[in-house]
Amino acid sequence: MNKLLLAAFLLLLHVGAYAQTESERYEQRYDLLVAKLGPAGIGIETVLNNWEKADSTNQKMLLGKFSYLFTKAQSTEVVSRSERKYLGMDPILSLKDSLGNDVYYYQVNVFDDELYGQAMKAADRLMDAWADRLDYRFLKANAYIAYEKESPYMALAYLKSLVEENAGRKSPWIYEDAQADREFFPEALQEYCYSFYTIGSDESYEAFFELSQLMARYFPDNMDFVSNMGTYYLVCKDYKQALKYYDKVLKKKPSDMTAIQNAVVACRRMQNVKSERKYLALMAEYGSEKDKMLAKGRLDALNAKK
Repeated sequence: MNKLLLAAFLLLLHVGAYAQTESERYEQRYDLLVAKLGPAGIGIETVLNNWEKADSTNQKMLLGKFSYLFTKAQSTEVVSRSERKYLGMDPILSLKDSLGNDVYYYQVNVFDDELYGQAMKAADRLMDAWADRLDYRFLKANAYIAYEKESPYMALAYLKSLVEENAGRKSPWIYEDAQADREFFPEALQEYCYSFYTIGSDESYEAFFELSQLMARYFPDNMDFVSNMGTYYLVCKDYKQALKYYDKVLKKKPSDMTAIQNAVVACRRMQNVKSERKYLALMAEYGSEKDKMLAKGRLDALNAKK
């Protein structure tokens, strides 16, 4: 009986070693194809499918599945717009129409809905298997933003749920195989706020404000999110409300140049010379040499009008 158990145990070890070796062979084949053909090249789907049969929870295989489907789902097309900027991009070409108006042309990515849906399911599998990986959560957020373009409703909802989850976490996130420190999450979410702002649509500005507002609630000492809310009102031309937020920032961080410079802009648009002088004085005190020179020049011009 002992000999039979020993034989069975050795057989299991042999099978395990074979499966591991087989998975490694697929990984090597995958790396070679990606290096030559990119993440959605010919033959990669077959390798991934066979790799999955050999090792269904392999992290790199699951990531490869997402990369393959997400890349395969995309194609490019050229669209014409009247705006000088679109989705934060510069045009690839500009022409005049029959009336002499400028028409701008942009190259954008468009998605096959079915393949995109499969890619998002692959992302979910990846996150289910590696729930502590923050970079995989961001992978899905980025996919939402790329797909939705100027209307980032799903991206906003997903990021807001991620903020709520982060608030309840007891252990640190993992980002690219290393523990993320306490400051990493708000810094990363500020990048997403900036992405929404850069898109430049009414819907993306709303997303910019909502995400900033939520982050300010969970990170009250981080003045970047308060400054963001001021910038939202600056874009909406509610200059008095913008100044309220910039003043909150400057109360805690008197040297915050973004808040100072935007406050100067708000005052100039309101033609509020008295308040503008106050912020110009801050610029002259805390700014770079160039900022100090600009502030002095503007103050001299205002004083000359007295």
